[in-house]
Amino acid sequence: MAAPAGTLPIAVLLQGLSFCMQICGIVGHITTSHRALSLKSILAALALMFALPTWAAQLTIELDHTRKTWQTADLLTHPDVQTVQVVDDVSYKRNMTYRAVPLASLLPGVKPDNHLQAVALDGFAAELTAAPLLENHGARAWLAVEDPAHPWPALAAGKPSAGPFYLVWTDPQAGPISPEQWPFQIAGIKQLKTVAERFPALLPDPKLAANDPVNRGFALFQKNCLACHRLNGAGDAQVGPDLNIPYNPTEYFSGDFLKRYIRDPQSMRHWPQAKMPAFAASVLPDGELDLLVAYLKHMAGRKQQP
Repeated sequence: MAAPAGTLPIAVLLQGLSFCMQICGIVGHITTSHRALSLKSILAALALMFALPTWAAQLTIELDHTRKTWQTADLLTHPDVQTVQVVDDVSYKRNMTYRAVPLASLLPGVKPDNHLQAVALDGFAAELTAAPLLENHGARAWLAVEDPAHPWPALAAGKPSAGPFYLVWTDPQAGPISPEQWPFQIAGIKQLKTVAERFPALLPDPKLAANDPVNRGFALFQKNCLACHRLNGAGDAQVGPDLNIPYNPTEYFSGDFLKRYIRDPQSMRHWPQAKMPAFAASVLPDGELDLLVAYLKHMAGRKQQP
């Protein structure tokens, strides 16, 4: 997970410790009286280093023909940066205000039919169709940038903030935009081939028509589930369990319990470290939930060992 807002990244700390070790080596050659004074100076320097705001956060965006690493300071002074009001933020469960850059401004050359993936520090890997990310009207994607001088609140007690970089949406209902399309603590964004091209083990029976309910459920699986889960060992996510190996949830959830679980996981299984969000009907309507479960049930008969 990301370090709490206002603290230095591990790489910076290691660099600081390495520097201090070098200094201590030099101090070893100094007289005892001077050594005490030097150690005080080192401690004072360390205190100053820890008090400084964190400007070292980086976001790397890898596209087919370009790769750019953005620093926090660069994004906060980007010519397109704006103050954005987000109503009912998915992660904070309340209205939030951010300094943010339209994501489209950071994706030169990307076309609507391209595919991107946003990877978070904890292994969450959001699969994103480019089209909604490039929109300038309706549901609009923004890269919110945490200002170290004005850190965001923690997501929960004992947790870090959503920073240093967070994909947020204005007017998400116009999408509609799924909760899985709000990745926070983003470490990088990269352009990739489509999910179907990268992970054939996820594909339904090729004999099915393109508009078959199972194929429509596959599209919903990519949008809502693949950020956290793999299936048949296929996918990039590192957060949740595989949804087909060794067992598919349709094989051990009877009746409507699977749908109830997807609607509100905490109502079915409660544990402190649970991460799966609830999928309300406003985000995943009943008809789409039926399609998603139809895909999972279909894939129970298409198991492939990783």
